[in-house]
Amino acid sequence: MNSTPTKLLECRRFNASVEFGLSFPNKNLLNNFSTLPRKIFPPALLLATLTLCQKTQRNFSTNLRKRLSQVLILTTLGIGQPVFSIDVRDDEGSLVQLDESAQRIISLAPSLTELLYAAGAGDKIVGVVEYSDYPIAAKALPIIGRYDMLDMEKILQLQPDLVVAWQSGNPRAAVNRLRELGLTVYIAEPKRLESIPSHIQRMATLAGTEKFAEQVIEEFETTLATLSDNYRTKAPIRTFYQVWDRPLISAGGNELINDIIALCGGVNIFADIGLVAPKVSVEAVLTRNPQVIVASGMDIERPEWLDEWLKWEQLSAVSTNSLFFVPPELLQRHTPRALIGAQRMCEQIDVTRAKPEAN
Repeated sequence: MNSTPTKLLECRRFNASVEFGLSFPNKNLLNNFSTLPRKIFPPALLLATLTLCQKTQRNFSTNLRKRLSQVLILTTLGIGQPVFSIDVRDDEGSLVQLDESAQRIISLAPSLTELLYAAGAGDKIVGVVEYSDYPIAAKALPIIGRYDMLDMEKILQLQPDLVVAWQSGNPRAAVNRLRELGLTVYIAEPKRLESIPSHIQRMATLAGTEKFAEQVIEEFETTLATLSDNYRTKAPIRTFYQVWDRPLISAGGNELINDIIALCGGVNIFADIGLVAPKVSVEAVLTRNPQVIVASGMDIERPEWLDEWLKWEQLSAVSTNSLFFVPPELLQRHTPRALIGAQRMCEQIDVTRAKPEAN
């Protein structure tokens, strides 16, 4: 019995089905071959199809034969290469790739822990560093050391599929060691107030929680725009932000605090310093004569050392009783809560702005 007509019919049917399938991805399929075609067209299937129809290929359309050949060649070249469904560029410029959303995440900074929760990935965190205290649920998570002294053994025991590291805070040698041990590391370096939504979005992509993050990002951007409209263009007020008293530490021009002061229509008196958390002198503060002094301290309590400025009666901030306090966790962490701290600072600066003697 001659089976050629049957084979010819099978090839024609396959011709039609594949032609139909290829009509959707078309040239974009080949352009993005690193992921899609290897999932849609297994090499063995293509090879078997071309072999089966070897004697009847004249019945294939010229276009189909050409495209099948292209896919087969590219697929063969791609054999053995990993297929990643998630690609995210971190703040170091590295492409972080996962074959599925992260399920066991370790955070190496308190602010990054908070950002992960904001991104909807809180239930996927399995380890954090000391002082990861927000939200409350973070306090119950296993501690894997301090941000500057990581417990490698503990990290490995927790078997993370993603480690979120702080570029300027975590020891470089320790981060490199994590990579050498085969762990996937995402490097984050939050710097600007406006960059917070981007960090939330990227972490949500890695964790597969994009839907949750959408609302958080929308609320953040709406609140930020409202604060900007209400305060940014008001009369400028010279502002001194004091991180600590001994040594006397302030905020430079490349920090979150500087962004918040500007958002409030203030002028950071040490904005010309490019260093992070620069040490300054009392003489420098007196010379720049701030109209407002905002202190942080260590916790939610107003630091006693803020009142030490009262002895410098020539300061504008002292003469108008414009010594204020905002808890550090609301101003020094690149998280959505920074807008809560910003709201407080803006209101404080506005109080001074309304005083005739401050103008």
